[in-house]
Amino acid sequence: MKELELKYGCNPNQKPSKIYVADGSDLPIEVLNGRPGYINFLDAFNGWQLVKELKRATGLPAATSFKHVSPAGAAVGLPLSDTLAKIYWVDDLGELSPLACAYARARGADRMSSFGDFIALSDVCDVSTANIIKREVSDGVIAPGYEPEALEILKSKKRGEYNIIKIDENYTPAPVEHKEVYGITFEQGRNELDINKDSFTDIVTENKELPDSAKIDMAIAMITLKYTQSNSVCYVKNGQAIGIGAGQQSRIHCTRLAGSKADNWLLRQSPKVLGLQFVDGLGRPERDNAIDNYIGEDYMDVLADGAWENIFKVKPEVFTAEEKRAWLDQASDVTLGSDAFFPFADNIDRAKRSGVKYIAEPGGSKRDQLVIDAANKYGMVMAFTGIRLFHH
Repeated sequence: MKELELKYGCNPNQKPSKIYVADGSDLPIEVLNGRPGYINFLDAFNGWQLVKELKRATGLPAATSFKHVSPAGAAVGLPLSDTLAKIYWVDDLGELSPLACAYARARGADRMSSFGDFIALSDVCDVSTANIIKREVSDGVIAPGYEPEALEILKSKKRGEYNIIKIDENYTPAPVEHKEVYGITFEQGRNELDINKDSFTDIVTENKELPDSAKIDMAIAMITLKYTQSNSVCYVKNGQAIGIGAGQQSRIHCTRLAGSKADNWLLRQSPKVLGLQFVDGLGRPERDNAIDNYIGEDYMDVLADGAWENIFKVKPEVFTAEEKRAWLDQASDVTLGSDAFFPFADNIDRAKRSGVKYIAEPGGSKRDQLVIDAANKYGMVMAFTGIRLFHH
């Protein structure tokens, strides 16, 4: 298949629309089910590159959950703790495959943003992974293949219209890429930069103790940022992104946005949230919304009389600001990556409040020493990569 006609472009009024390879080669994909759209393919191809590189860097199966051409979550296939299985709503599925663990982590990092995602998987989709995807609200999936039973499970989604794409894992794109804006063609070399756990040798802080686990988390952060709309930063812990701030004009706003998402991920593991008793039959999206309100500033939206009865069996106590801060103060060993240098030390101050100990950023700012001094104040380990990872 050399080209695929699409229903429309980014919006229904943008017609005609199609995808093809400029040199006339066959497309490296096969649509096994559904009718993916323009934005679906943007998410699919960006997501596929991300998980392919994550697997190459870590040797582990990888998954990502994409929304609007940026990842809402990305992770590798490390086992889930009982707590993580519970907050990701997969504790009833028994033992999960490594690929299923990767997707549970990627989906679970920011479940509000992952609602209606497009999924990318580094490995052949197995039944364990398909069973997680089946129960989530999602637009589609791309993978290098599907087990027959897994494919049938996925085909049953969305009344048989779920988008399923198979990609040739050996496909190599041309080294120069093009895009058009306002009728004008832009050309650049593809960003083929290899990022792995050996990319972080230039440690500029007094503390130079960088364990292998943190190197892997740094690689996950930077590869995730490579496919995230800039400006962007990414918080990572134990093999998964826990907070991604994308497309902000100011880097401190990226750091705050991603930090608030990382905080939410941490708060969801607190006894007060784990102890919430939901009414029978409440769906996962409704539970996610309720938790997001409960741990946020708008908690009365779910605790007011006449509201909580529709959500909880027992009215929860208010999760006070002091209690939340006490829980977050226990956070540690979080990694933070940035797609460009931090221009001010306020980013480091904000990162500290979310338990950041390890930082990877390009360096190269006139204020680098101020940023290094701030990291030294907190005993952090910071590596300069010399690599900018803008993505537009």
